[in-house]
Amino acid sequence: MQTIGLTGGIGSGKSVISKILTSLNYPVFNSDLEAKQILVKDDLAIAEMKETFGEQVYLTSGELDRTYLSNLIFSDNEARTKMNAIVHPKVRKAFNLFCAKQQSSLVFNEAAILFETGSYKNFDLNILVSAPEELRLARVIARDGAEESFVKARIAAQWEDEEKSKLADYTIINDGKEPVIHQLEKILNEIT
Repeated sequence: MQTIGLTGGIGSGKSVISKILTSLNYPVFNSDLEAKQILVKDDLAIAEMKETFGEQVYLTSGELDRTYLSNLIFSDNEARTKMNAIVHPKVRKAFNLFCAKQQSSLVFNEAAILFETGSYKNFDLNILVSAPEELRLARVIARDGAEESFVKARIAAQWEDEEKSKLADYTIINDGKEPVIHQLEKILNEIT
């Protein structure tokens, strides 16, 4: 079994690629969704988050205060590093359990910050989904109804595609010109 990291900045279209892979019957693990689940369901992670960032990181209802946390981690690199240290080992463990249940020769892991955290080293291959920043910005604003300044802060917290492409084994350009399905098919043919 080969494990393949699938990454790209916010709004690059990595989720589109994940959906295509799923439709082709490849198992895809979504690290970002898993991390969100850990932050609300894993008692140890919740206790570590409260100890690290204070009780205010969770609302009185027990829900994660996503606005507070987002503002904190996208304005403070040290806070982001601390949160990643709490969550990423648990996500990695969940991915390993996911892999153990799969029969496929290829298993994909979709994650936004594989290169930034060094997690890309845990995979046999890595695919970067790349798109121009102005297109990514427009996609996220349209998708999430987010403020432009908030999206720009998220983009700024991630490496630029140029840096990531130096570490990626393959790159899919999702700029609306060449269909991503053809690029993905070519990569899958090479891998298999």
